[in-house]
Amino acid sequence: MPAPLLEYLDGLLAAHPAAHRLVVGYSGGLDSHVLLHLLATHRASWPERSLAAVYVDHRLQAASTAWGEHCARVCRDLDVPFRVLRISARPGPGESPEAAARRARYAALAAELGPDAALLTAHHRDDQAETLLLQLLRGAGPHGLAAMPATARLGRGWLLRPLLDLDRAEVLAYARERGLRWIEDASNADTGFDRNYLRHRILPLLRERWPAANRTLARSARWCAETTAWLDAEAAADLACVVARRPDGLNLSALRELSELRQRNVLRYWFRRLGLPTPDSRQLWHILHDIPSAGRDRQPCVGWSGGEVRRYRDTLYAMPPLAPHDARQTLIWRASTDGWPPLELPGVGWLRMEEIVGAGLRAEALAGGLLLVRFRQGGERFRPVGRSHGQELKKLLQEAGVPPWERDRLPLVYLPPTPTLPHPRGGSEPLLAVMGLGMAADYAAAPGEPGLEPVLQSPSAAGSGIV
Repeated sequence: MPAPLLEYLDGLLAAHPAAHRLVVGYSGGLDSHVLLHLLATHRASWPERSLAAVYVDHRLQAASTAWGEHCARVCRDLDVPFRVLRISARPGPGESPEAAARRARYAALAAELGPDAALLTAHHRDDQAETLLLQLLRGAGPHGLAAMPATARLGRGWLLRPLLDLDRAEVLAYARERGLRWIEDASNADTGFDRNYLRHRILPLLRERWPAANRTLARSARWCAETTAWLDAEAAADLACVVARRPDGLNLSALRELSELRQRNVLRYWFRRLGLPTPDSRQLWHILHDIPSAGRDRQPCVGWSGGEVRRYRDTLYAMPPLAPHDARQTLIWRASTDGWPPLELPGVGWLRMEEIVGAGLRAEALAGGLLLVRFRQGGERFRPVGRSHGQELKKLLQEAGVPPWERDRLPLVYLPPTPTLPHPRGGSEPLLAVMGLGMAADYAAAPGEPGLEPVLQSPSAAGSGIV
């Protein structure tokens, strides 16, 4: 097995020259042990790359700590740097324990990767066959039936699956020939899990009748992957024609110029680009028919697990479901000796302060090191940079096209009044900035003047695109 596999690995790594750090996702089981052993014993083939291993402890089983200790011993014997990532994998509403564990695992692993790193996992052809059948039984389309790609982006790095063209029998033979010892997770035999049911009950029957079933299913997955590449290219071209001024918005009139088939294709592509789960065909139908037909004065919404689409004016907006938000709260933002630490806004995101020149707020105005962050209550007035006079905040937000559901979630940054720095136009607690609108003209940094700019960071992260 090693000779052709090493040749394949050479090609896989050559296609990712920036991946100088190779990180093996090591569970201690058969498959990942074989991958780790193979890489560790042939690391001289890639002297310019480092090798490490990481074990993700989901803390769902009593033996998980002992498994981590086993992984540490194996890595010590192989002289491979090793670390443990401990995560929480509680299922969300309507989410299976398997899906929750997988989501949390990949999120933790993605956070470990920089642009110079690649995660290597030990998925093989049997896993690919199981994934294809699971997706088929769930009624998935071409993207789901493409199953697992050999390479994919993961966070800022890459995900590589070098064993994808091997059967489990070949992996097992490698391990036995070299006397490897691995962990047997008893839960892998529990046919109450869908994947285990396919592995132990269905696929053996299929291989009795069709011995090459693994290869045949893997070939179908590759054909589906080719189809999805073409569909994505078409969707990307359409998206460029219908996207609004924000990436999470689509121009509804332009979208309706496309055929319904292309509308569905571009919507699915759009959701994946935004890192949102893809709605099913029934929900897509509601998005394309119910939302556009609602009255102009309405704010229709179609939601599904993990996402929703809303309309404002002639724009569709996609987003995660809105988290609970208390618009009456006031948060205190204090500077430290190291500057302004990020401020968490529950249900909204994070505020961080960026140093800038000739823009943002005058650094002098923030010398007191204390700011108040509030949300719109009604009646506020604001004069942003470029305006000669103040205006009601409500009208400014309408004029800027800010969707109604966002208006009460936009942070308003206030400066507590001090005797040495009163409000230039009188009053108290001057409004310095409105996220989404800009900085107050009275406190804006002049050209060439040091400035500080508060920036809102959304809590939603872009999806990893992992299949």
